[in-house]
Amino acid sequence: MAEENADIGGMIEDEDEGSDDPNLQELNAFRAQWMSELKPSCGTSDQLLKAKGHKRTQDIAREEKATELFLRAVQEEQNGAVYEAIKFYRMAMQLVPDIEFKINYSRPPDADRVGGNYMEDNDVDGEIEDLLAYFEQQLTLENSFPKICTPELEMTQLHISALPREILMYIFRWVVSSDLDMRALEQLSLVCRGFYICARDPEIWRSACLRVWGRNCTKLVPFKSWREMFLQRPRVRFDGVYISKTSYIRQGEESLDGFYRAWHHVEYYRYLRFFPDGHVIMLTTPEDPLSIVPRLRTRNTRMDSVLLGHFRLSQETDNQTKVFAVVCKKKEEKVTEIQRNRFCRRNPAPEAEHIFHVGLHLSSGGRQIVSKLVWIHHSCHITYKPTGETVVTAFDLDRMYTPFFFARVKSYTAFSEQPL
Repeated sequence: MAEENADIGGMIEDEDEGSDDPNLQELNAFRAQWMSELKPSCGTSDQLLKAKGHKRTQDIAREEKATELFLRAVQEEQNGAVYEAIKFYRMAMQLVPDIEFKINYSRPPDADRVGGNYMEDNDVDGEIEDLLAYFEQQLTLENSFPKICTPELEMTQLHISALPREILMYIFRWVVSSDLDMRALEQLSLVCRGFYICARDPEIWRSACLRVWGRNCTKLVPFKSWREMFLQRPRVRFDGVYISKTSYIRQGEESLDGFYRAWHHVEYYRYLRFFPDGHVIMLTTPEDPLSIVPRLRTRNTRMDSVLLGHFRLSQETDNQTKVFAVVCKKKEEKVTEIQRNRFCRRNPAPEAEHIFHVGLHLSSGGRQIVSKLVWIHHSCHITYKPTGETVVTAFDLDRMYTPFFFARVKSYTAFSEQPL
């Protein structure tokens, strides 16, 4: 645009050259001033480009310097010089605050290997067995007499690494405990490589599988390890409770004047708590989980409406894992009740025992695997003790039988009574 204006101005100058008209002189002065104002604007864009390029060069140099300082800090930290590492970390983050996310931790093959590699060429993050073999190899190469772990700082007291492996494995069995808290075992394996190796001991996972499936756990096929079987084979969980919420609208009685009829919103919960020894607790109550869940930690609950029994897992030909439970009301002494009502009730009802049979099948719900229990059967067996007669009543599985969903409860595995 500036060049076109200059050409137009030149044409005017050529046409009117030699003229002494005052208007023409004023026009030439305006043109000269106009051209002088156009020239600096052309150089402004060049100056901006040069400034941007210079700033980009400074940013690259600053990022390279921050990367060098950060890698130096990593090396100092691996060598044990924590204070030096903090100093270099601080200098690097002052140059580039997010240098940690921009850095490439891999180093060239001829780089200095002091302090360990930042990234192994053959990084093992695939199969668990490969990672286990890799850790065992590393411990064997570092020590001629491999230890489970080594203390990071000098200690005057005895370190846990001085314990024999048999004692450590017994401690690990206490971590799992009789509640089969395999989650705590996995957290313990994150401490160090030696603890990772101990936590993958096949005997621990085999014992856990036997506790869950019993006689149905004779073959390892099609799984590659006992740990894989425990994690992938459908089963009920013991570190929480299964909760089913049911709500419906019920029509109430008509008012005396017949003008309106009340409607009631009914809401209640069903709770199922499984134990590794085969016991199960079942409870139906209108109370919310906040007040009921802490009271289901043990089988010795004092709630009168609770049902106690046993359960078993079954995997049939349809490849569905099913849970069958038999529960009944806990035994109570009725002498006091009989003495209290001996004057007002001459002919008491015949004594009967109510036993409930429950059938459910495991399925996946939400993000968790096999965390849902769906009803497939529910019946009540009433046995009259004077005659020995048994009456079976099967319930229709309508919309009132909503599925159970699992909820993990941390307090259930906070304390252990005995090791695995």
